[in-house]
Amino acid sequence: MPPRKRPVFTQESIDQQLQQIHLLDQSSSSENLEQLGPIIKQIHANRQQDAFLRTVQGLIDSKDAEIENICAENYQDFISSVSTLFTVKSYTDKMKENISSLDASVAQLGRGLVEKKRNLLQNKKTATNLDEAIDTLQACLRVLDVVNRVGEMIKEGKYWSALRSLEDIQNLPQTSLSQTPFYQHLLSSLPSLRTQIKDAVTASMKQWLLEIRNNSAEIGRLALEAMEARTRRWRTRREKDPLLRMSRVGSAVELVTYEKTEFNVLDNDQLHVDFKPLYQCIHIYTALDSLDELQRSYQADRKAQSDLILPTPLPLASLQSITQEISGFFIVETNVLETTGSFRSERDVEELWEGVVARLTAGVEAALGSGTDPDTLIRVKECLIGFLMTLESPLYSTNSLHSFVIVLFEKYAQLLNAQFSRRFDEIVQQDDHLPMYVQSAQEVTTVLEIVWVSEEERQRIQQTPPPQNLPFSQTFYLCCEDIRGFIQKFYAFVEGVSQHHRNIDELLSQSLDSLLIRHISETIGKRLAGTTTLSQIAQIVTNLEHFQVACTELERSLTNLRTAQRGGTIRLNASGSFDSTLSRALDRIRSLINSKLDDFFELSEYDWTPPKRETSPSMYLYELFNWLMTVVDGLAIKENYKDQAYMGAVSYIAECLMEFLVGRDVQSVNENAISNIIVDVSWLEEQLNGIGRSHLRSAFAELRSMTDIVLQDTVQEYLIPANRKTSFASVRHKRLQALLEKLARYGASQRDAATREMAEKRRKQADQVGRLFPGEGR
Repeated sequence: MPPRKRPVFTQESIDQQLQQIHLLDQSSSSENLEQLGPIIKQIHANRQQDAFLRTVQGLIDSKDAEIENICAENYQDFISSVSTLFTVKSYTDKMKENISSLDASVAQLGRGLVEKKRNLLQNKKTATNLDEAIDTLQACLRVLDVVNRVGEMIKEGKYWSALRSLEDIQNLPQTSLSQTPFYQHLLSSLPSLRTQIKDAVTASMKQWLLEIRNNSAEIGRLALEAMEARTRRWRTRREKDPLLRMSRVGSAVELVTYEKTEFNVLDNDQLHVDFKPLYQCIHIYTALDSLDELQRSYQADRKAQSDLILPTPLPLASLQSITQEISGFFIVETNVLETTGSFRSERDVEELWEGVVARLTAGVEAALGSGTDPDTLIRVKECLIGFLMTLESPLYSTNSLHSFVIVLFEKYAQLLNAQFSRRFDEIVQQDDHLPMYVQSAQEVTTVLEIVWVSEEERQRIQQTPPPQNLPFSQTFYLCCEDIRGFIQKFYAFVEGVSQHHRNIDELLSQSLDSLLIRHISETIGKRLAGTTTLSQIAQIVTNLEHFQVACTELERSLTNLRTAQRGGTIRLNASGSFDSTLSRALDRIRSLINSKLDDFFELSEYDWTPPKRETSPSMYLYELFNWLMTVVDGLAIKENYKDQAYMGAVSYIAECLMEFLVGRDVQSVNENAISNIIVDVSWLEEQLNGIGRSHLRSAFAELRSMTDIVLQDTVQEYLIPANRKTSFASVRHKRLQALLEKLARYGASQRDAATREMAEKRRKQADQVGRLFPGEGR
């Protein structure tokens, strides 16, 4: 295979090709670098050719001698070949020059292209860096925007969203931004942002606590008004249904039968309490793992607020508003306790409650001091009872408050006693001791609605047409009216008190007994001692009788009332005092009658040693008995009391006659005087028979029996024990001895022997009677 002929590139062909190349075409967006390849290859081929020529040149030079020899031999051929070689050499030299020039042009052109390429690569790198920088800035802007929105959310109160945004920032996926100082600085600032959220939500809760404190009084007012309305509805229903009278508001029966009207004191037309700030705060603190801190802070704040509720000293005029504020305070606490899970402990709330109750009771007690107005205690009790009923629950123990109410009740009872004591004293002291006069049936009805009388007397009064004089005086009516007022005020305090019925019953019994005994019965007794008019004393007797009946009726009605309210039995001891005062009044009647009888006996002027016996009674007895009948029968007292008055008077007359015979004032008597006394006694007995009081003759039994022994000379029979017990049981031996001595003394003063002998006999009989019971007085 013949050798491949190498192409030969002349300088002209290379120049021509270079001129046809346009590296930078203005109309083209790309560079024409591809066209340089073939040319560069041609240049490279020429360079190889040049090397080859140099090699040939060397060979030619080395073979000059040989060539010369050959040329000598082949001169013409040689000349022709040399000529050809020179021609080739000239072309070769020219080609060298062209290649060198082309190489310089290509080198110059390559340097420009390389610089452009370098600049192009640098611009691309810069553009890439700019893109990365833009992306980074955009990422930073997004993060900064989130941080900025965190601040806005804090201002808007969107604390949970703000906290979540911080968590989103912290939990961003790892990127080139994560390694930047900016991001690290941002992460280091997250705790301060969390602190800002915490401070903002805390401030929001503090503001809420301030609003709650300002609204507590309104909350309590609404709650107390709702409880008051509920109490009124239950009272109305209880009055209509006797079976419900034993149940109070809050009892099981009331809770079952109560028709609830849904009323939320925390959310109604008048008030709305939003607990969102507290709930947000709890949520945020829980997320920040700082709930213990919030619980301590909240307890401290509420403790401080509870301390501010009660001023020192506590003004009683503000007690209602104070109890309203306390009620509102603990209604809020109850709601917080029920709606926040374990945020609040029952023990914390109980501590607040116990502290407030202790300060409240101490403040009320100090404010009351030694006040003397029962109405003030009533208002205090009503405030406390409404407060108790509103908050009474297993969480809030009200035992101490109930005990305090009982203490207040005891003080109230004392003040009420003092108030009514003065009134009863005035009523009794100002009584005119005249029957109460009523003019119309309406007045009769009004009086009978007030006083306590027996059913028989009530009917008798109602059946008597007005006008009429009632049996009792105005004192009895006014006292009954005030007793009813006292009981009403007494139970006005008890209303709503659900504990200590026995104490209340005991206090009521003691209070009523004190009023009835010390300020009615004993005051009547004091007036009785200074009253000398029998008609007034008779009216006192009638009043006392009615007070006795009133005690019995009052005891029964109070017992029925307490039974309806699950109380105990009311026992009054005042009846005994009225019995005693009544006895004193009857004694006072007897005493006044006896005093008047003394006046009659002073006018009697008996002759104790008359020469003869009289057949008619003494003149003074007529006036005495007429006066006695007029006075006793005219007394407006019961028949049995009149009979007692007669009995007292007759007994006193008998005692006075007996005293004449056996007393020391008369030294001696004869049998005629004794006979005259018996005549008087017989006349009195006849008068008693005439007025239907023959049983009163028993008052003269001793006098008759004793005078019979003397007049019938049966002393020896008296000395026999069996006879003394049967026939002479009423005779007292000392009196018989004194009468015998007076007879003996009279006989001894006489001159005739028979009389003196009888006197000696009487003396011996007196000695015998005196020896029957030695040492025994008269």
